[in-house]
Amino acid sequence: MPEEVWVFDVEGTLTSGETWQGVGRWLEQNGRRAAYRRFFLAHLPGALLAKAGLINKRRYQNKWMQDLAGLFAGMTREEVERMAAWVAEEELWARRREEVLAELRAGLEAGVRVVLASGTYAPVLEAFARRIGEGVQTLGTPLACQGGVCPPRPAGEVNVGREKARRVLELLGRPPDRAYGDTVSDLPLLELAREPVAVYPDRRLFELARARGWRVIRLNI
Repeated sequence: MPEEVWVFDVEGTLTSGETWQGVGRWLEQNGRRAAYRRFFLAHLPGALLAKAGLINKRRYQNKWMQDLAGLFAGMTREEVERMAAWVAEEELWARRREEVLAELRAGLEAGVRVVLASGTYAPVLEAFARRIGEGVQTLGTPLACQGGVCPPRPAGEVNVGREKARRVLELLGRPPDRAYGDTVSDLPLLELAREPVAVYPDRRLFELARARGWRVIRLNI
């Protein structure tokens, strides 16, 4: 009998923290304040349009993550690892959702194979997984360094939506037994699983989960 596999989204699911905010804080505190402010002001109009629903929100969020990684250009692999460890600790782990992590840890103790699949940068995701413990696999947004130094555009395709579902299937060779997500962008992953779980879902996902009889994890529910 094949081992049971659970796949967890991270931002919004295992934590209320957001990688882009943590990266911005790290850049401001590590000699890149002016570059980050220029980036933020240049991208703010698009963010406001996305928030208002005038452009595709998910597509713009992906562009933000890819463009933000451009601020890593010239950083060494060691600098990237230090940044990733800081963001994982100070932003993601600091805002972790213990009730969801408790369920993850119970799965690990029962011999479940656990995979974290997220749009966050791979080094940040790996650092977050290390805080949970051994045996947790990760699928994040690739971040390439060439010869130990980041190129001008180091981020690969952002690991969200259908791309996340595709990579999970590629890794596992079959659908997961259980999947956890918080927004409708996680729907391709959730629909793969035998048991989808909506965690602190946005309005659209909550309505879908309720209509389909999926389990919902949220305070007071």
